[in-house]
Amino acid sequence: MNQRITLERNGPVALIYIDNPPVNAGSLEVREGLLRAVKQVESDSQLIGAVLIGAGKMFIAGSDLNEFGKPLEEPQLPEVIRAIEQCSKPIIAAVHGAALGGGFELALGCDARVAAPGCLLGLPEVTLGMIPGAGGTQRLPRLVGIPKAIELICSGARVEASEALALGMVDAVAEGDLASFAVDYVRRLPDKRRIRDMNTPASDSAQIEQARAKALKAGRNRPQVSAAIDAVLDAATQPIDLALAAEREVFQRLRLSTEAFALRHLFFAERQSAKRIELDGIEPRSIERTAVIGAGTMGSGIALAILQAGLPVVLLERDEAALNKGMERIRADYDRRVATGRIDEARAEADLARLHASMDWEQVSRAQLVIEAVFEDLTVKQELLRQVEPLLDEEAIFATNTSYLDVDQIAEAAKHPQRVMGLHFFSPANVMRLVEVVRGMYTAPETISTGFALVRRLGKLPILTNNAFGFIGNRIYAAYRQQCELMLEEGALPAQIDEAMETFGMAMGPFAVADLSGLDIAWRMRQARSHLRDVNMRYVDIPDLLCEQGRLGRKTGAGYYRYDEQGRRNEDPRVTELIERESARKGIARRTFSPGDIVERVLTTMANEAALLMTEGVTTRASDIDLVLVNGFGFPKWEGGPAFWSARQPLASLKALQQQLAAVTGAGFIKGDLAMFHHLNAFSQSDAATA
Repeated sequence: MNQRITLERNGPVALIYIDNPPVNAGSLEVREGLLRAVKQVESDSQLIGAVLIGAGKMFIAGSDLNEFGKPLEEPQLPEVIRAIEQCSKPIIAAVHGAALGGGFELALGCDARVAAPGCLLGLPEVTLGMIPGAGGTQRLPRLVGIPKAIELICSGARVEASEALALGMVDAVAEGDLASFAVDYVRRLPDKRRIRDMNTPASDSAQIEQARAKALKAGRNRPQVSAAIDAVLDAATQPIDLALAAEREVFQRLRLSTEAFALRHLFFAERQSAKRIELDGIEPRSIERTAVIGAGTMGSGIALAILQAGLPVVLLERDEAALNKGMERIRADYDRRVATGRIDEARAEADLARLHASMDWEQVSRAQLVIEAVFEDLTVKQELLRQVEPLLDEEAIFATNTSYLDVDQIAEAAKHPQRVMGLHFFSPANVMRLVEVVRGMYTAPETISTGFALVRRLGKLPILTNNAFGFIGNRIYAAYRQQCELMLEEGALPAQIDEAMETFGMAMGPFAVADLSGLDIAWRMRQARSHLRDVNMRYVDIPDLLCEQGRLGRKTGAGYYRYDEQGRRNEDPRVTELIERESARKGIARRTFSPGDIVERVLTTMANEAALLMTEGVTTRASDIDLVLVNGFGFPKWEGGPAFWSARQPLASLKALQQQLAAVTGAGFIKGDLAMFHHLNAFSQSDAATA
């Protein structure tokens, strides 16, 4: 057919192999070859049917996303599926590895689907800002019903073969060789069995509404979620050809939306994040034994993440009560997951059997990699390293989980600083995917490569950063928080800023976050760095004054907000009075901020700080900055991240906003090179998908 599609004969059955490594993406060449193969099956009188099957490790793991930011070339996928349905001979899909997105839609266009054990099937288009555009919203409901189709399509869930069989998404799970099983299945098929000819099963209206409400809530009411629900509902009320045309029209519109470009940008950014030129040819050491020092919230969360990855871990503490509390947190997490059916008791017991809690610090000698998660204080961490290093294996790696401290200063307490690095987990560490992998000036390449590999083994997203205050995420967040505090002095109130940022899409506003994490954490950090402060710079005293009054956030029942017994936040007139008093004391005339003013100032701040990070060499990838902010700080993924946002602004407008920011911030403000930054992230309608 062509180099991507080959046709072999097994008696009277054609085996049509799809070969487009590495994931058999459904590209133009694949579609052209499939169309020719179907025509050959139709015209060959000696063939009774055909099997579509993937060469290599999978069927089709989705469409080629590089095509989605450009005009789609013919033939498009619906034409290929139409040819399969119109072919007079049965054609079945033999699925192994994965059939996702357009790959699963292709399988749904076939007369039957047989699956290898363990393969995954699903329609993840909604998670990329679109809806299925080749019949997924119409054929899947005819197999699984409207409520289940809404759930699967709107969540982008991947369904394993055995569950898919139970749901009716596949007709059989293969025994033995998949190709042979599929050929026998074709031989036994009496005739065509097109899904388009089936009726959509009747569903209870209450179940449909429940599925709809759940999907909208989980999808944060994004346009593609609403559109997907409407399309699925059409499967029960509209003639299929009319519904397919409507689905395609919506798909074509959404794939060119800013949101779809943003989500594709993050998709490609994540795949690029693992490809580090700096680590090419540097083999990571295999880590099979780990230790975590500190059984607090962060330490127990890191230990949980290690256990869940199947590795043993030693959890160390000085204080018995703290150690017991950490163990209670870990056991409680497993109890919750067993109770909700996410894992079974046998898995929980097996994981917990790999946990060794101890106050005997000699146990650290068993570890190949040690992660400290103790109090965020430079002296404390340096002293810990001095005490621990003599106990370690001579090749063991020591990783600090610091959020803000200087990794080089910590490493200078070691005799072997080349084996010291940063692994900055985000809380809760067993849930959050992001880990900043911090390379200090002393850190050996093998150390970084090993840490990077371990983070990936934990199922997390490692982002490489050089040592600098706050690394990538906290550096940008500190600038963001500073500007929000300046806006308090200038006329805004905490609730106004939080509401503006939450409406924009941030998971929480900055002052709600401060109350949740505790105002004293940032207070201690400011005190530790007070000697570095430029006396000419604007400094907002409001958070310090709140801390001095004992208002440390949720844990004290009051911070920027008051909290009732149910933990609900309420505006507090006393905070408003304090803020207005500070404005008057500094002679600042308060003004009105619109939500747009607030969001624009925040995003300009983030873009400016991101440009500085790149100029300073803290990171070399703007896309990594976006991944950090989206995965670690609640930046809305449908906005793509601050780099993506800034790249879509006219450069002149962006520079004007930066100039305004410099004027209100005053002394100490440093302008980032937005022209360089903008050039590095020039996402256009034609090339955003390939960035």
